[in-house]
Amino acid sequence: MTRRIDTDVAIVGGGIVGSSAALALRRMGLRVVLLERDLCGSRSSGVNYGGVRRQGRPMNQLPLAQRAHGIWGSLAERIGTDGEYLRSGHFKIARSETDLAALERYRDMARDFDLGIDILSGARLRERCPWLGGKAVGGSLCMEDGQANPRLVSPAFAQAARRAGAEIHERTRVDEIAHDGTLFHLRAGHAIDVLEVQAPVLLNCAGAWANAIAGQFGEAVPMRSGHPAMAVTEPMPFFMDWSLGVEGGGVYCRQVARGNLVLGGGPGRAIDADRARSDRASLAALATQAIELLPVLRHAHFIRTWSGTEGYLPDRQPVIGPSRTTPGLFHGFGFAGAGFQVGPAVGEVLAELVRDGRSSTPIEAFSIQRFVATEVAETAAAAPAH
Repeated sequence: MTRRIDTDVAIVGGGIVGSSAALALRRMGLRVVLLERDLCGSRSSGVNYGGVRRQGRPMNQLPLAQRAHGIWGSLAERIGTDGEYLRSGHFKIARSETDLAALERYRDMARDFDLGIDILSGARLRERCPWLGGKAVGGSLCMEDGQANPRLVSPAFAQAARRAGAEIHERTRVDEIAHDGTLFHLRAGHAIDVLEVQAPVLLNCAGAWANAIAGQFGEAVPMRSGHPAMAVTEPMPFFMDWSLGVEGGGVYCRQVARGNLVLGGGPGRAIDADRARSDRASLAALATQAIELLPVLRHAHFIRTWSGTEGYLPDRQPVIGPSRTTPGLFHGFGFAGAGFQVGPAVGEVLAELVRDGRSSTPIEAFSIQRFVATEVAETAAAAPAH
C-alpha cells in the first residue's frame, strides 16, 4: 500500500531543531509533515548533557542564544512541560591564571548581550564553592543560564507540534529524496507499506546524518561525527546548584534534584554508523578530571554510561539557512554538541525563513556558502602555476 501526502513543508529529522520548526510552522498556519528515522528526540537531542547555556558561545551565536533564552523561559506554556528546566546558573571553571584572563576577556566582549557574568576568584571562589578542588583558581558565573532534562524536553517539542496539527511519522526512514524543480518528493518505507510526501519546501534537520541530504543537492560539507562520553552517578547528598563547564574544554557536570550527577567530557567511540558508547579509557579520563574538580566524587559510582552521535564542522559553527543550489531547501544541522540550548530558536528561525524569506535573528555567519568559498580558495591554491 502506498500513502501519498501533499503538504506545505516536509521536515527530515525529529530532534529539537526539526520538532521546534514543526511547532513554529504550525503556529504560522502551514501544513507540516515531519519524518524521523527513530523516535523524535531519541538521538543527540535526547541523550546530550542537558546544559542550557549562553556563556562561552562565540559572539555570532549569542543573538540566537538570547532568542532561545526567551523560549526556554516560557517552556511549559509552549510544549506542556518544564522539562526540569532550571535557571540554576552556569559556572565555567578556570584552572590557571591564563584561563581566568580568557574568561574576563569573554565577559568584556559579551557585555552588550547582558549575560550578567560574574568573575569569582580567591576568597569569593572558596566561599561560594567550598566543594571545588584545588585545581580551580577561579571561574565565571552566569546565573541566568542553567540546565534541563533532554529526555523530556526534546520529545515534548514533537508532541506539542503534533497537538498543534503537524503530521509526524516516527520510525520512518527516508529512502529517496528528489526535486522536480518545483516540489520535493520524499519516499519512505518498504514495498508493501510506502509513504510518499511531496512539498515545495524541505527542511534538512537530520543531525549528524544531514550531510547526506546536503550532498544529494550538490552542497556536501566537511562534517565529521563525534561521540561524547557521558555518565551519571548514583544519588549523592545535594551540594551543588550550578551546571559546570571548564574553560578550554574538558569535563562538564551538573547535579539533579535527585542527587545524581550527570557528567560528560572527552570522546566515546562509534560502534557502527548508528550507535556509539563510552568506553573504558574515556570513562577513566572523565573520572580523573571530575575528581580533580569535585573531590566529593572520589568514591562515587557510575550507574549508567552512554554516548551519542553529533555532527561537527571544521569551524564548530552550525549550518543554518537556505540552500545555495536548490530553492525551497533549508538546512539546520552541525551544532558540534551545543545545539540543545539554541535548538528551539533555530526552529523558529527556519520557520521564519520559510514564511518570510528572512529571519529577525542574524544568521549570516552560519550560511552553507562559507564552505563553497573555502573550496574555491583551496582549489585555487592547489592549481599549478603558469
